Amino acid sequence: MSAVPRRSLLALALTAAGGLTGGCDASGPRGTIRLATGPEGGPYAVFGSRLADEVHRAHHELTVRVLTTAASVENLRMLADGRADVAPALADSAADAAAGRGTFRRPVPVAALARLYLNYLHLVVPADSAIYEPAQLAGRTISLGAAGSGTSVSAGRVLDAAGVRSPRDVRLGLGESVAALREGAVAAFFWSGGAPTRAIAELARELPVRLVPLGDLAARLRRAHGPVYETVSIPAGAYGHGGPTATVGTPSYLVCRTGLGDDIARAVTEVLFERRDRLPVPDAPGSRLDERYAIGTGAVPLHPGSAAYYRSVHG
Repeated sequence: MSAVPRRSLLALALTAAGGLTGGCDASGPRGTIRLATGPEGGPYAVFGSRLADEVHRAHHELTVRVLTTAASVENLRMLADGRADVAPALADSAADAAAGRGTFRRPVPVAALARLYLNYLHLVVPADSAIYEPAQLAGRTISLGAAGSGTSVSAGRVLDAAGVRSPRDVRLGLGESVAALREGAVAAFFWSGGAPTRAIAELARELPVRLVPLGDLAARLRRAHGPVYETVSIPAGAYGHGGPTATVGTPSYLVCRTGLGDDIARAVTEVLFERRDRLPVPDAPGSRLDERYAIGTGAVPLHPGSAAYYRSVHG
């Protein structure tokens, strides 16, 4: 890829967003935002709860209702049918929603406020497991992640890319997956999140675990599903294992329905960056909110109100 000045890339992204607005109304945004998040206690729920508090502190006339969900896919469906206004979602699920493909029968009117952070796809097995590559999952009981989650979408695509057909899969959230592996009810589970993820680190202190490398599959996933997948490494020692583990990385976006008011979209985006040190994001390379990458939301266009904020900051 040829070098392009970052300001030029920003200008292109903002132009593509279209319909830029100026500043917010002098009285400030007001109303109620419905923020779909994820399972109770999970990273999206924790992030969403803190974001809700910070938005209200910054804009007293804005109230944020936090909704507990199964995460990405359910969040996008809630935006589609008007049950939610804003939500985090994995980039692959968000791109599917925008295009009306995969689990979405028609395009969802979805826009992006920001790219939030990078997620690392984990395939977790007991340390003494005979599973060393995804193909060895055939015929075994595995958890793909909760039904309606972005993890389950990514995991299903990894299995397809690895040629694993008709595994005995179950759909369990992270806490349930951890318990099932500890009890021997599943041979492995998938999870997409930060590295380390606290629940997996806690499991590793009770039951030695190992991560199965997935990095070789990123190129196949890009060819089949688009450029939202990249090869990344889970740091050495994250869960007590040896060297770094190559896997598939996918960003999380903060998305919204396209009909969200420009002033509200701009206000939420502003809070993301002005109060980012108060927002919990995973501790891993590429995980921190960063203006350099925030506008990189791929097939999901920036909301005009969000684009207006970036233009006001970066010119």
